[in-house]
Amino acid sequence: MLHGIRSTFDHEFNAVRTKLVEMSQLVDTAIDQSMRALLERDCKLARAVISGDNEINKFRFQIEEDCLALIATQQPAATDLREIIAILYMIVEMERIGDYAAGIAKTVILMKEEPLLKTFKKIFKMAEISRKMLTDSIQAYLKRDPEWAQEIAARDNKIDALYKVVFQRLIKIMAKEQDMITRCTYLMWCAHNLERIADRVINISEQITFMTTGTMKEFE
Repeated sequence: MLHGIRSTFDHEFNAVRTKLVEMSQLVDTAIDQSMRALLERDCKLARAVISGDNEINKFRFQIEEDCLALIATQQPAATDLREIIAILYMIVEMERIGDYAAGIAKTVILMKEEPLLKTFKKIFKMAEISRKMLTDSIQAYLKRDPEWAQEIAARDNKIDALYKVVFQRLIKIMAKEQDMITRCTYLMWCAHNLERIADRVINISEQITFMTTGTMKEFE
């Protein structure tokens, strides 16, 4: 009887893990498409990203329901319970990342025909690093690798450095050319959203450490 109960639990838990991975893929796609919309000034794609955020939200709520059902009906042991709690936090972070991607898409619509600046190249680099951080963090979760999670979190230093450069350059441009203020402000919003995406991945990495070690460690 116990074997049958455990088999049911494992099946249901694996389904939750699968949904978590699928949600992360949707979020990664949202970031990719929002940046492509920015690069190509594609308002139609931007609207698709905004609309697609609803699907990301649905995944979060479904996974939450599944996790709570596991706790209520299966009485998971300590190790399994830690993972469930970690997942509950991780999906909130991913849902927020989806919001930031949608925020970039909304900025694209506001920008309309505003031309881009050379500074945009560094913003694109921020997106590249943050996407890699996210996909690697999900792999670190699946492999239960806290050392990898910590290394992923440390990459935020690169994001912060790029953000600082972008911010300073945009401020200088705005100070010299009044007609560039609107354009620069839009790009600042995009860069800020990408910086926040990386911060959310740090939180995911912290949950991986908690899940695997039982210790909640804050990465800086």
